[in-house]
Amino acid sequence: MDNIQKIKVFTVIGAGTMGREIAQVALMSDLFSKVYLNDINVKSLDGASTFIKNGLQKIESKGKLIQGLTASNLMKKLVVDTDLNNCIKDADFIVEAIPEVMELKQELFKELSEKSTQHAILATNTSTMSISGIAEASIKPEFVVGMHFFTPIPILRLIEVIRGEKTSDHTFETAISLGQNLPALKGKRYIAKINKESPGFIVNRLTIASGLFFNWLLDMAHEKSIPIEEIDNDYANPPELGPYAKWDYLGLDIIHDTFKYFSDKVSPQFKPGKTLNNLIKQGNLGKKTGRGIYEWIDGLPKRISSKKANLYKLEYYFAIQLNEGCRLLQEGIVSNYKVIDDTMLAGMDMPGPFAAGKKNYEKWSELLEDLVNITGLDYFKPCELMKSGEFLTMRK
Repeated sequence: MDNIQKIKVFTVIGAGTMGREIAQVALMSDLFSKVYLNDINVKSLDGASTFIKNGLQKIESKGKLIQGLTASNLMKKLVVDTDLNNCIKDADFIVEAIPEVMELKQELFKELSEKSTQHAILATNTSTMSISGIAEASIKPEFVVGMHFFTPIPILRLIEVIRGEKTSDHTFETAISLGQNLPALKGKRYIAKINKESPGFIVNRLTIASGLFFNWLLDMAHEKSIPIEEIDNDYANPPELGPYAKWDYLGLDIIHDTFKYFSDKVSPQFKPGKTLNNLIKQGNLGKKTGRGIYEWIDGLPKRISSKKANLYKLEYYFAIQLNEGCRLLQEGIVSNYKVIDDTMLAGMDMPGPFAAGKKNYEKWSELLEDLVNITGLDYFKPCELMKSGEFLTMRK
């Protein structure tokens, strides 16, 4: 707590899904005298204000705000403004939540480092990108840190805090301390401390690896006219959202940018598929535009079929993630697999791959070899640490 007592003004740049939820949680913490929310789009700011107000009122009605707080009083601390300078001139801690495009982030962090207070910490909510790369354009890279939240942020416990090559100990520890003191309805915050960068960090490194299969499957389903909801039904029972509905919910532009980044940094096989590219060109970005992979009506994806396609095995998902988790261990991103399982549980609200993988790694290695033959994507080939089972010695 000592590290954050001097943080009185908290600023969020970007009023999309992530930005507005970060601002809401900042208000819920009651740590700050003011919470600024900045965006170049007035309509986005208006929508974000309404969203935050409704969210706080709902939480208040359930008696889950900190005792003595009211939604009305917390909203008085929120300032929305299209003028970036107004929002950062007195800020002690700034979180960026703009689109996943490196050039945009670098441009913003250059401006933030030049115009913010000398002591202000600059955090990026990037879900995949290099903190060092983002900090390159900054004149104070030691103040730049990764702070990756997971939506719905007021509910889920996880924040990944990532150190860049030049991030100072003070910056890193302050971001961790602040994260630990932001409330989550599911319980105490879990902070995954990541000292070595990797595309996607922990959660998205695993989920995007499994997303490679969904990327391939989306094109295959389109070619064979298989209803997408039937594939989602293989994975989740309505009203729970399957993977493609979740893509729509998050935003297909974000999914596209993430795959593009992974295709540059991890493997060309992550290149966005034809179907995803076409949806982007058409401006069909998911829930926020009313149409993406699904048509969205009253905030819900329109589903026609309750049938299952029987194309997707849940074991594929866990086998791919176990393999990717083993790669993280091989690369020294994390020192033990318990961190990966705990992080996945806190961020995705589902078990990590190692609990079941301990007993199934041989079978899952064979399953991945089959997947290579089915898809033609040799990225799915099981790594040596997985095939051999040597990861079993790396629990702690």
